[in-house]
Amino acid sequence: MWEKLLFFQALTMSATFSIAILLFALPVFVGFNLLLQRLRRERRNRSFAASKDSFDTLLARFNPYYRSLNGPVRERFLRRVLLFMEVKKFEYIDIEPDESMPLLISAAAVQLTFGLDHFLLDYFEKIHILRDKYRFGLYNMPFEGHVCDDGIYLSWAHFVREFTDYSDGQNVGLHEMAHALSYVNFTVQNGRDHTFHRRFTKFSAVARPIFERMQAGENTILDPYAATNYQEFWAVCIETFFERPTPFKRQQPELYDSLCTLLNQDPLTSHKILVFNKMSSDDWDGGLAPTGS
Repeated sequence: MWEKLLFFQALTMSATFSIAILLFALPVFVGFNLLLQRLRRERRNRSFAASKDSFDTLLARFNPYYRSLNGPVRERFLRRVLLFMEVKKFEYIDIEPDESMPLLISAAAVQLTFGLDHFLLDYFEKIHILRDKYRFGLYNMPFEGHVCDDGIYLSWAHFVREFTDYSDGQNVGLHEMAHALSYVNFTVQNGRDHTFHRRFTKFSAVARPIFERMQAGENTILDPYAATNYQEFWAVCIETFFERPTPFKRQQPELYDSLCTLLNQDPLTSHKILVFNKMSSDDWDGGLAPTGS
């Protein structure tokens, strides 16, 4: 009897001690985490201040979408670009590294996701930059870019060329980022944007019939490559949406509007973003104050 009593007393004391430790440690942990966040934010702000002018000049020169932005919208975009660069590892294959490469590639990703809450494409830790077209797997045709478990791959020669000609509906940077966005939302679900995921069903209700008609031979403003499969249809829609928004909206107004809703942005408007949601921690105090929900 006494042994059981002593056992339960010891157990109670142990539990009480554990709770006391937890109550002491929890505020310390929370405080330490807040400190780390503050230090991280301060470091990012210093980095932003140091690189803002040079990066702004480079992006304005090479990225027409960024060039059309102004004021706080442009600052929000640039802050997102710097954060995207920070969390990715860029690997260079058969090409000499250049500081413009991660900047411009990150800008392509941010351009696509500018209206979304989750824009970091979290699953992809690596972005591989190749000099020119390359062979992949057993495919006979050379690649300009692709997305797989190992990361995002891009031909730098084609990336630059297709951003330079920003009116032909061909843009490998936006194309592959579109594949990456669908990959994180529907394949691995690491970095999923729940609003985007939910709205994609409504987009598909409009897009699927157009895709099926293209497969049957109908010509549209979209490049015929869109009829290859639905994933390619989605990526070609993105290229056309950003590079040829005016004729796209005129010829396929319902499809265009569904993309605006899906991405929460309209390339034909000055601010691009349609509804400015509450800033996420990833924005680290950059950009516009929230004006919607």
